[in-house]
Amino acid sequence: MDDRPSPLDPARPDDGVAAPPDAAFSMHGRESLADGEVEGSLDDEIAAWVEWTYFVDTHEHLPEESTRVRWEPGHGIPCDDVGALFSHYVNSDLISAGMTPDEMGRLCGPDVPLADKWAALEPHWHAVRRTGYGQAVRIAAKRLYGVEDVSASTFEAMAEGYRDLVAPGFYERVLREVAGVDSCQVDSLDAVVYRETERPLLLMQDISIMDLHMGPDWRRPAAVTGIDVEDLVDYHGVIDWWFDHYGVYATAVKSQAAYGRRLDFADVPADEVAEPFLRQLSGDPVSNAETKAIQDHLFWYCVRRATENGLPVKLHTGFYAGSGHMPLHRVGTNPGDVCELLRLSPETTFVLMHICYPYEDQMIAIAKHWHNAVIDMCWAWIMNPEASARFLRSYLMAAPSNKLLTFGGDYVPVELVAGHASLARHGIARALTDLLRSGWLTRSDAIELIDPLMHGNAEAIFRLEDKRAAARTVPWDHLVEG
Repeated sequence: MDDRPSPLDPARPDDGVAAPPDAAFSMHGRESLADGEVEGSLDDEIAAWVEWTYFVDTHEHLPEESTRVRWEPGHGIPCDDVGALFSHYVNSDLISAGMTPDEMGRLCGPDVPLADKWAALEPHWHAVRRTGYGQAVRIAAKRLYGVEDVSASTFEAMAEGYRDLVAPGFYERVLREVAGVDSCQVDSLDAVVYRETERPLLLMQDISIMDLHMGPDWRRPAAVTGIDVEDLVDYHGVIDWWFDHYGVYATAVKSQAAYGRRLDFADVPADEVAEPFLRQLSGDPVSNAETKAIQDHLFWYCVRRATENGLPVKLHTGFYAGSGHMPLHRVGTNPGDVCELLRLSPETTFVLMHICYPYEDQMIAIAKHWHNAVIDMCWAWIMNPEASARFLRSYLMAAPSNKLLTFGGDYVPVELVAGHASLARHGIARALTDLLRSGWLTRSDAIELIDPLMHGNAEAIFRLEDKRAAARTVPWDHLVEG
């Protein structure tokens, strides 16, 4: 029987709170491990090393902390109460389990009595509480609010804990002290292209190229720039403006175009799309083939600007968030399509997100073959923890370890990052000890992999030393750190 701890009650080297990524604190923990002060099995030792190692979090959708503290509708958080913890990802499992729109509206809606929220959740919670999404909520509730589980007897305590936690500085508490995250890379869903964040060292920002290359409202990303777009040349100037202003601060560029189309972006020259772009800009009819050609051309324009700025290109691959709208046949084309992108731009680093679940084996083959492919496990640990651990084991036996990123919470509510990080730590430790038990790794092999997998690879791939230096010089005036 496997007697290793569950991520819901993990073995930890301290009192149950993950080590914050403070250098002295982390080194104290590492020295304790090196001195052999951790008692127990090799599994316990590896788990302790992983627990004392900080993450660089490569993907989040976190709104600004100030929008949580002074909550108002919008910014991706539908209510200012414990229902917010059920509004992202686990809401999809609840719907798949049979929750009705009315019940979801009561659970996640504002100004709904707590008893009504529990009444909406309770009939469906038992079906999803063991999924990765459900476990992330349960772990977050335990680690942040001290409740043993989500139940009728603890729901009020969760609600009180939620209210007590949300105050100035709580992002630092959740991310650094509890989740053990040094910095996040944020794709801001409530900003146009790039957000001038209040916390540039904690919430590093990606440039979202979705509006820049997918359209069709080409004037939306132009509005901030002050450029009057009358033709394709003007619009190229809009894209240039965003990269010129924010390329030095951004960690990467991001596109989730795979939600709406295949990733078969052809390198279409400007003269082939100038006229249909003008028609689309004017609101005149444009064929599907012309629309694709415009998107293709602008995608590559953005990729080239990103590469000139030393920015990796993050691409959504694999599973769709939500429920009831995923064409799995198109998801299955992602691996083959990205191979052509890798071939067309060998100087660009492409970060292939979410391990393309459920086609994760193909991602291992891509990382093994293409020098410019990086695979990111963001979101994966909560989508399917067991598949993610299996993926990590297989990846380490097949592909270069410096091209793998192992954690991104991919959440809007910051509280759930704590749950996801705990699941990821458990999965990383389990994958390494499984490889140890089977003889594929030695103890020193396993320990040497922990730092690169959890933060070192991200530091190098995204040039985070340079980005931290740039973050300390940002010109905007609404900072709470800098």
